[in-house]
Parts: sequence; C-alpha cells; structure tokens
Amino acid sequence: MSGPVSVPAAAPAAIEVRDMTRRFGGLCAVDSVSIRVETGARHAVIGSNGAGKSTLFALIAGAQRPSSGSVYLGGNDVTGLAEHRRAQRGLARTFQHANLFGPATVAANVALAVRRWLGCGYRPWPDRRREGAVSDRVGQLLETVGLTGRAGTPAASLSHGERRQLEVAVALAARPSVLLLDEPTAGMAATETRRFVELVEALPQTLTVVLVEHDLEVVFGLATHLSVLHLGRLLADGNPEEVRADPAVRAAYLDARSLAS
Repeated sequence: MSGPVSVPAAAPAAIEVRDMTRRFGGLCAVDSVSIRVETGARHAVIGSNGAGKSTLFALIAGAQRPSSGSVYLGGNDVTGLAEHRRAQRGLARTFQHANLFGPATVAANVALAVRRWLGCGYRPWPDRRREGAVSDRVGQLLETVGLTGRAGTPAASLSHGERRQLEVAVALAARPSVLLLDEPTAGMAATETRRFVELVEALPQTLTVVLVEHDLEVVFGLATHLSVLHLGRLLADGNPEEVRADPAVRAAYLDARSLAS
C-alpha cells in the first residue's frame, strides 16, 4: 500500500499583510486589510485620495505601527521590527518627496548608500579593493537607472524625473528583495513617466515591486496584480483584467475612459 502523497508547501509571499488596521483617534485609515504580494510580482495599490494607500505603505515599511494586524516579509513576522530592521531584511522604499543629499553629486549619493550597505565609512587610508568595489557598484546602479551620464551632477540640479531615478538607485544599493515605490511618477512630465516605466520594466524579475500610483496608464501598463482600497478597506484584489471588470471598482474609483485605455 502506498503512503500518503506529500504536497509541497506553498512558497511564502514576498509580503503578506494580515488583518491590518490603523486608527488615528476616531479615524480608521486602514480597516482590516489583508493583502498577499507574490515574489517577483509588480503589485499596485490604487484608490482615490484618502483611501489609505500611503498609510498602508507606512505600515508595511515600519514607519508606523498598526493598531492591530501583522506584516510578514518572506514568511517571517516583522510586525515588531523597526523600519531599519525591515530594511536589513530586504525591504527598500522610495518616498513621495525626494529624500536625497542635494549638494552631493549623483554618484556620491549612491556611494553613500552602497557604503552604508557594505558597512564601511570613509577612512583616512582607504582600502583600495573596497573602494574599487564601491565604485563598481555605483557604476552598475547608475547604469540600471539610466543616470550614467549624470554621475558628476549635483543631485539638486537634476530634473524631477531624474531625482526619482536616483532615488531608485539609492534604494537598490542595499540589494533588496522588495522595493516599495510611493507615488513614483507624481509630478512627472510624460517623457519622464515613460522613462521611469521603462526603468521599472527592466528591473530583475527576482525583485518584487509594490507601488502606490495614481496614473492608471502606469498602473495597468506595469502591474501584474492590483489591490484597490476604498475608505480604508480592501475593495478589490486581483489581476488587472479582474479589477477592470469589477463593478464595485468602477463605481467607486475607475471611470469608463480610464478602463478603456
């Protein structure tokens, strides 16, 4: 008699949010939200202003603490970990507003992030091998985000879109497994938006990308999975086709012209 058939355990999600709630006094900004982000996904969180998207991002990143619920990163409960501890576990994030050292050059901003990840600062007598590794990594990152030709430019002199590209390079310096992009194309010109979309499309498929984004053309062009928030609650969750066809999403958020694009 043959024994029981063993069923392989499902791989852990890159990120899993379970029954997440965040209250600010009498306001419930995030209300019992559960989301699973698969490894390698391009997962978009959308919703109108005040839907709770940025609060949910802050809860995932560890910038805010939940009133209840939990966050798992790669199958490990990180709910009690501070933001920098989650970063050490492979979670990187860009912000709605640029978080760069303006007077420093593009290359110097990235080098600072690379050094932080390598655990090495500036020394009176630098290690040539270590410095070579930093320089090589900076060059790779600038090539990845399309800023090789701007290496010596002060960050403050970059265009808005280029600053967003630089923020991605800084985030990637830590070799994350998950990258959170908070409103990455907000305020961009059309050409900058197209360039940024191409950047995200070219990122390794092993890197999980989660983005909050208002531009539906960007969302439906990039996302393999969508989660729709409405008044703090999860309204819909599925692939782009399922979300497009959901009557509740149409009524609460998407208009016919956006869906037809």
